[in-house]
Amino acid sequence: MSESPLPQPDCPTVARVTGNVPMVHVVDVDAASRFYALLGFACESRFSAADGTANWCALASGGARLFLSRASGPVAAEQQAVLLYMYSPDVRALRAHLLARGVIDGGATPGEGARAADWPSSRPVVFDVEPRFYMPQGELRLHDPDGYVVLVGQLG
Repeated sequence: MSESPLPQPDCPTVARVTGNVPMVHVVDVDAASRFYALLGFACESRFSAADGTANWCALASGGARLFLSRASGPVAAEQQAVLLYMYSPDVRALRAHLLARGVIDGGATPGEGARAADWPSSRPVVFDVEPRFYMPQGELRLHDPDGYVVLVGQLG
């Protein structure tokens, strides 16, 4: 059985998408912003409702970007169908930093198929650094306050 060829762009160069930013729905934009600040993200812009409640925030750290948007309903960790993959030059130092800032120590990295919902908490959790065949220097697993899984790999 032969494999299908990989799809090639079918869009004029002038019209191609040249960047993307993940946008995640969160219960509390300010609380999520504080968590991502622990990873080095700074708020570049923020929009609030008339009562001052943050509705949206654009975060940046180097070339990494992330948008946070206030959810219109409950955010259920077991229904999160996205994970965020990020990079750090030193995942062990990042883990130590997170633990020193009060992020819960989840211990051993959960096995394949584990979900953030398996650790119900509105507080962030960080697990041990694990080497992976695709990331031999190590990969760090986090759960943010809304249950999103954040993986941070170390290149080189």
